[in-house]
Amino acid sequence: MLPKLEGYAAALLGALDDATLTTVVNELTSLERAVLAQPELRGLLSDTSLTGVVRGQVLADLLEDKVHVETRRVAVYAATVAPAQEVTPAIGELAQAALVLYETGALNQRSLGLLAARRRVAGYADALLEELATDDFPRIEEELFRWARTVEENLELRRVLLDRDAPLGSRLGLIEQLLSTKVSAVTLHLARYVIEGGRPRDVVGTLDFLVDYVAQARNWRVARVYTARPLDEASQADLVRSLSALTGTSVELQIADEADLLGGVLVEVGDVRLDASTRGRLAALHDTVSAGHFYESALTRND
Repeated sequence: MLPKLEGYAAALLGALDDATLTTVVNELTSLERAVLAQPELRGLLSDTSLTGVVRGQVLADLLEDKVHVETRRVAVYAATVAPAQEVTPAIGELAQAALVLYETGALNQRSLGLLAARRRVAGYADALLEELATDDFPRIEEELFRWARTVEENLELRRVLLDRDAPLGSRLGLIEQLLSTKVSAVTLHLARYVIEGGRPRDVVGTLDFLVDYVAQARNWRVARVYTARPLDEASQADLVRSLSALTGTSVELQIADEADLLGGVLVEVGDVRLDASTRGRLAALHDTVSAGHFYESALTRND
């Protein structure tokens, strides 16, 4: 299974009760069979010309009100993060992992290289952050940063947490003892999973990686919108839907009036900048003319 999907599954499936887990197992198995039996659907989900976000949206629309919400979440995530050719096998792997979890009470955490292990932790973070309010993100970043510095500066603590031969339960118990009353539940879960799903000798590095990852996730969840004129509620709703489809996640708007734009809007979300303002169009026209791509119309040319 892909590392990010493995981490996401650990967070989502690991939080389900037995009845819900059974439902998810059955629905994922049925979904895999349905995709294999329908060439058009299989072709759509394996279309390399589509982005992962689009594939995920297609599957989200298909499964709306047809399966349990947790089945839909994990299947859509698989369609979003897996390469096109691996979407169908990824759904089957999820069904198998859910079944193993139901039967044994545990998910197998494979030994991975440093970067793959960090991606697995990132997938776990994705599941926890999906429905978290963006106002909570700065606190998570700060708590993770402070915990990383605590581990880094305390030789005895670092020795225990980085000892791959020490029982996992004792290391997790130590984290619970030190953090349970001092940080949010999400931070505690992330700190624990750095031990469970990350590299034993990369605890501080993975924590610092998570600090940056949470910050980037927050940037993609908040769209800064500069507008020459106030946007009514319908326009704001349309913009949220469009940006959510573009980014593959829920988006919140931060709207600021900017009369200098003359008209239209300028949107910044993540590292994407969408300029649909009048000022932007005029600037593009100016660049075209300056570059020598403007040709005089034959109607106005003096022969």
